[in-house]
Amino acid sequence: MRRRATGTAHRRSLSALATLAAAGVLLTGCTAAGKAGEADTASGKGAKDQTVDVGLVYSRTGLLAAYGKQYRDGFMAGLDYATKGTGKVAGHRIEVTEQDDAGDPGKAVAAAKNLIGKGFKVLAGTTDSGVALQMAPLAAQNKVLYVSGPAATDVVTGINAYTFRSGRQSYQDILTAGAMLGGAKGKKVTVLAQDSTFGQANVAAVKAVLGGQGAKVGSVLAPPSATDLTPFARQVKAAGPDLVFVAWAGSTAPALWTALDQQGVPSASKVVTGLAGTASYPVFGAAGSKVSFLAHYFPGAGGGNAVEKAMLDAVAKAGGTPDLFTPDGFTAAQMIVHAVEEGSATDPAAMAKALEGWSFDGVKGEEQIRAEDHALLQPMFVAKLTGKGATAKPELVTTEPMDKVAPPAKPAAG
Repeated sequence: MRRRATGTAHRRSLSALATLAAAGVLLTGCTAAGKAGEADTASGKGAKDQTVDVGLVYSRTGLLAAYGKQYRDGFMAGLDYATKGTGKVAGHRIEVTEQDDAGDPGKAVAAAKNLIGKGFKVLAGTTDSGVALQMAPLAAQNKVLYVSGPAATDVVTGINAYTFRSGRQSYQDILTAGAMLGGAKGKKVTVLAQDSTFGQANVAAVKAVLGGQGAKVGSVLAPPSATDLTPFARQVKAAGPDLVFVAWAGSTAPALWTALDQQGVPSASKVVTGLAGTASYPVFGAAGSKVSFLAHYFPGAGGGNAVEKAMLDAVAKAGGTPDLFTPDGFTAAQMIVHAVEEGSATDPAAMAKALEGWSFDGVKGEEQIRAEDHALLQPMFVAKLTGKGATAKPELVTTEPMDKVAPPAKPAAG
C-alpha cells in the first residue's frame, strides 16, 4: 500500500460552530477507480493487479487538525487491518492520496474535483459537516463513492446513492441522551446552549427527537459573548427539568461548568452533554464527576473486542494516540475494502451496492449500513468522568445497542 501526500497547508479562521464535535466535526472523502484501459468485467471484479486510488480529503491543518489526525491515523490502521497487511484487496492495490482541506468547503471541493479529474472514483475524509454537505452532491454528480467521516450532520444520511458515512450522526447522540431519561414521555427537558446557529440547531434537534417522543422541551440560550454565566445556570435550575442537555462551544466552557456546579444544577437534575476528545476532559472541572456523557467513542468503550484492540495497537505502534474520531477512519477503510472486494474496483455503483445492508464487526462492536438510506447503525455509549483536571478519564456506564439509537429511515434521494 503506497501513500502519497499532496497539497499545501492552508489556514483559515473558522467560526466557533466548527469547534463543536457534537454537532458537526467531520470528514469528507474521495474515492478511487481502476486505471483506464485495463481489462475488467462489468462488475470490476474480474481483472487483477489494478490500482484503486483513494482520495483522502481531510483537515490536516486548520482548527480541526487534531480531529483530522485522529481520522487519518484510524484510516491507515483500518486499511492495514482490512487488507491483512498486504495493502491489496481482491488482487487490487489500494493507493491513498492525501489532500488537506483545512476545514474549508471550497478547498475540499477543489481538491475533490482535481482527484475526480484524474480518475479517482473513491473519496473519503471530511472532518467538518459544512465540508461534507458540499462533497456529497459532488460525489453524486460525478458518480464516485464518497465515505464521509466524523461529519455528524443528519443531512448526510440519505442524501444520495453514492454517499455513505463512517461515523455517527447527531440523531444518534440525542437518542442516547434520551435513553438516560428512561423514556421521554411526560419528562421535562431544558437545552442549555449559546444563542447561535449551533445552539439553536441543538434546540431544534432535541425538540424534534425527544419532543417527538412526548417530552416537554424548553431552552435557556446565552449570548455567545456572555462571560458571567451564573444567571443562566440559575434559570436552568429554576425550570426544574428532569434532564438538562448542554451544547456548548468555545473558551467560556470552564466558566459554564463552574457556574452549573456552584448553582447545584447537577444535583437537582440529570445533566447530559457530549463527550469530546481527550483534550476536553479537564474543562469540566469539579462538575465532571456529576455529569452524564453521551459518547460516540473513547478508547476502551468497545470492551476490548478484537477489532478495537487491533486499532488501538496499530495506532499506538505508528506513534499516534487513539481518540474520539479514530474509529471513523478505521471504519471508512473497512468499508472501502469491502466495497472493492464484494463490489468493484472501478464501478462506484457496484461499490455502493456492496455496502448496502452490510453488517460487520467494527471498533465499537457490531455495526450495519442500512440499505435504504446508508445510515451507519452502531452502538453508542454512556460514560462518566473520574478524576479531575489532567487526571480525568472516562469510564463506560452503559452501551446502547445500535437498534435502540437508530435514526428514522430516510430513503436515499438518488
